[in-house]
Amino acid sequence: DVKGRPCEDFCVLQHSNRRICVITLAEAHPLLQSGKTIKNINYQISANCSRLQNKVSGKSKRGAQFLTELAPLCRISSSDGEEYTIYSCIRGRLIEVNENILSNPALLQEKPSTEGYIAVVLPKFEESKSITQGLLTQKEYEEVLLKRRSSAS
Repeated sequence: DVKGRPCEDFCVLQHSNRRICVITLAEAHPLLQSGKTIKNINYQISANCSRLQNKVSGKSKRGAQFLTELAPLCRISSSDGEEYTIYSCIRGRLIEVNENILSNPALLQEKPSTEGYIAVVLPKFEESKSITQGLLTQKEYEEVLLKRRSSAS
């Protein structure tokens, strides 16, 4: 429930090297529920900030935008008029955004944890081990989903 928005869950897939993280929509996110159609994805965060302008170079990833946990990555509009802001969830450098979902938004819904990812973030080396400590494991998340379903019925 990021920023108090119920069920707007995100997923952080972290590589086993404990550094690089892929940000995706979690299975319970409203955009992945049946009947939702994605109308628009916008990486323009403000008048002066577009995630598409992120230009990274070299081994040390120079030029990458630095993100905090609550830094918006993009905004997604659905056909029913709802707009969802997708947040970074972790501190680190923005390595890339997935431009493929701009021309094919259905990837977000059809393959959210592979080709439909939103962004790739690289946490600082010294923070990489602690970065996921505040996040739920897959098993813990499934327990939260069970509790949500039982309290809704």
